[in-house]
Amino acid sequence: MEKYDLIVIGMGPSSIFLAYELIQLKKAQNVLLIEEGKRVENRFCPIEKTGKCTKCKPFCSITSGFSGAGAFSDGKLSLYNPEDDDIYIGGSLHEYIGVPKTKELIDYADKVYLKFGADEKLEGIEHKEEIKKIYDKSKKEGINLINIPIRHLGTEKSHEIYGRIEKYLENNNINLMFETVVEDLIIQEGKVKGVKIKPAKDNESDLQDIYSDKVVFAVGRKGANWLTQMCDKYNIATKPGTVDIGVRYELPDKIMEKVNNYMYEGKFISRPEPFRDKVRTFCQNPSGFVSTEVYDENLTLVNGHSYKDKKSTNTNLAILVSHNFTYPFDKPIDYGRNVAKNLNELGNGNIVVQRLGDIYRGKRTWEEELKQNSVEPTLKAAVAGDITFALGYRTMTDILQFIRGLDKVIEGFANPDNLLYGPEIKFYSNKVKVDENFETNIKGLYSIGDGGGMTRGLMMASCSGVELARILAKTNN
Repeated sequence: MEKYDLIVIGMGPSSIFLAYELIQLKKAQNVLLIEEGKRVENRFCPIEKTGKCTKCKPFCSITSGFSGAGAFSDGKLSLYNPEDDDIYIGGSLHEYIGVPKTKELIDYADKVYLKFGADEKLEGIEHKEEIKKIYDKSKKEGINLINIPIRHLGTEKSHEIYGRIEKYLENNNINLMFETVVEDLIIQEGKVKGVKIKPAKDNESDLQDIYSDKVVFAVGRKGANWLTQMCDKYNIATKPGTVDIGVRYELPDKIMEKVNNYMYEGKFISRPEPFRDKVRTFCQNPSGFVSTEVYDENLTLVNGHSYKDKKSTNTNLAILVSHNFTYPFDKPIDYGRNVAKNLNELGNGNIVVQRLGDIYRGKRTWEEELKQNSVEPTLKAAVAGDITFALGYRTMTDILQFIRGLDKVIEGFANPDNLLYGPEIKFYSNKVKVDENFETNIKGLYSIGDGGGMTRGLMMASCSGVELARILAKTNN
């Protein structure tokens, strides 16, 4: 019988920082990390050569593999300002462990990233007076600007940094199992006993049982749908979660010049009329590139990258609307997936792009119009069309109102030639209920990172892994 002291499902930042910290604490003698994707050095997206998404099988290399989506993300680590009395970005980790401890974890995780080659330069710590002017102007329009220091890794540099971490874990005897699907859990009498696995490329294989009295959910957003299924099957306690639905917005660098230069990423949040939903910008990529990522059942979503060396003349960012569902419908992931499926149908399986001016005119965008547009799309595989057919009236209204409001802060933000790509959706499962030790109501079963709704983003996911490692080290003494 194959048994481990600890099994971790997923190899995103929360998982690999959990393993890293267990090594530091000398508690990593018999630890297994399981990942459905490939090693980081074997992860490649063919879209740059083919010009279109090829729907890689069995899993998309953008979303699956060592370091999760982090390996191909723009690689921004959100820190904090010393004077901050709260944590404004990155989820709810601080609600479990407190703000002071969360700040300590951010400092620690940041040093680990630096150890493995992160850029020492911090964005957003200079130009205080200029940032204050943008903040005050935003406030007048009912928009809140959150400015925190950001360490930009860069898409290609993220790949290298996580590659070094991968080697470090293996050199310190962490067991890494790639291209393997965790099909099910083994739970007996309210206690976790292990997992059932199979090869990712062979659906016909018999399931193999691997045992451990401690199992960690660290599945990331890619695994949120599977996690929801497990919670439903085994009555793992959850509470209603959030799904963020929106678009990837692309506009010229010159419009975003001040925000890009002073902050690198501006985090703007408002609650526009009439619905008062939370609308926010996310993942801003100066001189970046719009990209695609594929989830289960070939669900194709849009994202954005920003490289250290490779540059475009456009900035792209997400505009996301937070939706919460309770009674009688409490399935945010299903709702988001349906929106994405409908948009994928409109684009014949591709991302749909539309000019802002065409939305205002109540018409679709045609390919010929896109070719003549002053803003040239960086995602060449996107199909010109009409995202308003599928995005939903409430979501679309929120986005358009938000764009109009931010145009009063950033002149040109509502330029008719600016581009909207859809769908951009951030999946989180219904938030898994955990205690102060991150343990679920199933004994020995823990949850960390983005997939279970605790964190959002590379830094906070990494911090949750470090904290769980320290908790497990104490309980094993």
